[in-house]
Formats: sequence, C-alpha cells, structure tokens
Amino acid sequence: MTDPIADYLTRLRNAIKANHRVVEIPASNLKKEITKILFEQGYILNYKFIEGETPAGVIKIALKYDPVDKVNAIQGLKRVSRPGLRQYTGYKDMPRVLNGLGIAILSTSKGVMTNKQAAQEKIGGEVLCYVY
Repeated sequence: MTDPIADYLTRLRNAIKANHRVVEIPASNLKKEITKILFEQGYILNYKFIEGETPAGVIKIALKYDPVDKVNAIQGLKRVSRPGLRQYTGYKDMPRVLNGLGIAILSTSKGVMTNKQAAQEKIGGEVLCYVY
C-alpha cells in the first residue's frame, strides 16, 4: 500500500455507505491523530485504540448517525495531498471547506491540526484531507 491515509479515508467512506456502526482500521500515529481530530470536531461518535492485534494496533471507530433520519455526520471525505502530488499551504492561504462548514486536516510542524487551528497559530503545512 502506497498511501495509508487514502486507505483510512476509503475504509471510513465504505463503512458509511454500508451503514456500519463500527469500523476497524490498522493504526499508525498519523491515523490516530486524524481520528482524534474527527472526534473533537464531532464527526465520529467514539474511538478506541487497541494494541496487540497487529504490530501497530487497530483503531475502532464508532460512526455517528442522526437518530431521526439515519444520516451520517460525515457527508464527504476527500484526500488532497497524495504521494505523487503534495499540496502545501501557508497560513495566509488556508483552504476553506464548504465556505467554513467543513474542515481541512493539515500536517504541520507542530502536529496534525485543523485549518482553523493552524490559521490561529499562523503556521502552514501539508493539506491531508477535507472532511464535511
């Protein structure tokens, strides 16, 4: 596998389309940080890091659905920066996702954060993905 972040996003996307409640994803430090951001922003219900099944472990993610009409909190996931085409941005050119309704997840020199956090700290980085 050449792009583990794209695999992570695809597993989430497939679980959402199949209306699964829980999805298991092979863990890495970057995927754990992205999962924490998704939880903090309210896109997933809960998560759990399980060590031991694989060398890096497994991330179990409980997906968040609206109780009335069964619509998922995540409407779209888009991978932006790929191994063949890296996308970097400065803090002045921070991307806006759906005119501020979504988030962009960035990998910066101070860790993985959203576009709003990076703009507040005035640092740029590699745009990993858009979530809306």
